[in-house]
Amino acid sequence: MHLTPSGCLPTKHAAAPRTLAVKKKTVRVITSTAEFARYVGLARTTVSRVLNGQPGLKAKTIDRVQRAMDETGFTPNAYAIRLKGKGTATIGICMEDLLTPTAVKKLAALQRVFRTAHYTSLIEVLEPGGSRQLIRHFLSMRVEAVVFIGHFPVEELTQRIAELNASATPHVVIDHVGIPNAHSVTLDRAHGMVDVVDHLVDQGHRTFGLLGISARLHGRLGRMHGIMQALEKHGLPFAQSTRSLDHLHVRENDFEYGRILAASFATLKDRPTAFLALNDEIAIGAMHGLQAAGLDIPGDAAVVGFNNQEICAMTRPTLTSIDQQIGETIRVGAEVLLGQIGQPPRAKPILRTIEPRLIVRQSTDPKLA
Repeated sequence: MHLTPSGCLPTKHAAAPRTLAVKKKTVRVITSTAEFARYVGLARTTVSRVLNGQPGLKAKTIDRVQRAMDETGFTPNAYAIRLKGKGTATIGICMEDLLTPTAVKKLAALQRVFRTAHYTSLIEVLEPGGSRQLIRHFLSMRVEAVVFIGHFPVEELTQRIAELNASATPHVVIDHVGIPNAHSVTLDRAHGMVDVVDHLVDQGHRTFGLLGISARLHGRLGRMHGIMQALEKHGLPFAQSTRSLDHLHVRENDFEYGRILAASFATLKDRPTAFLALNDEIAIGAMHGLQAAGLDIPGDAAVVGFNNQEICAMTRPTLTSIDQQIGETIRVGAEVLLGQIGQPPRAKPILRTIEPRLIVRQSTDPKLA
């Protein structure tokens, strides 16, 4: 018997674990339609017809190609399709900005509609003076249509619409109205302000402070037109019934702008009893300014915002506001745009208007407080 140096019987060593050879799955990288056709095992012409969505193909052939695309991650070259004269299924979107929740909601809603219609988007924030280069870029990319969302310099936008019409490129302008020969979808802000003034007059108000909207005209669909129209209907002279202090302060941050405007109004002996703000941010700032001055809302002063953002239900008191009906605006805007693709240019521009909705909350109605 063989002893170990310690005098103990040797132990039986455990068998070494077996190493399993795992064969790694090789992911094949395919970069051309010809190579992809060989992978699928079909003629290149057949594969191209599937990729281009041409009719007359068997369902099992389409399924075979789509499964192979899932397996390999192969995507057809959009530029190659463009060079063959086919559409890119791409739409260019020009945004005024992406700084507000409202702008982001409009963009997100528009993208969802386009995605459902099998279009992708190229998105750019349009800087003043840069529209010519941007539209040329879109056209060089062979976008099938262009959308403008927001308010832009009138002269610039007029020139860009003329260029798009000259190239027979479909377009729609959302929010900005009054551009010559432009297909437009816009909110009837005048209608919204008529509803606001009617509501406030019913609550007993006869004097109105304008917060940030004194210079916002925008023609017959603009806010000022609606305010004038409603006041005239109630027999209230505009000059004696409204007041603006916008000229006293610089607008940088909207919450702060509303606060300092309200603070200035609060010092007036003949201050208005109701306030109409350009947006919800200014309205909320104004409520803080009025409350800091010891005024009760809505007892001493009523406040109305615009856009009906989620924060309106979180303020104290909750904020009455105008809802832009973003879903409907975007639905109609997309309908106007997509209806132009593949069709002869229209001789007469399309104009669609969307009616906003007044959402009454505690800031104007004491019964809800």
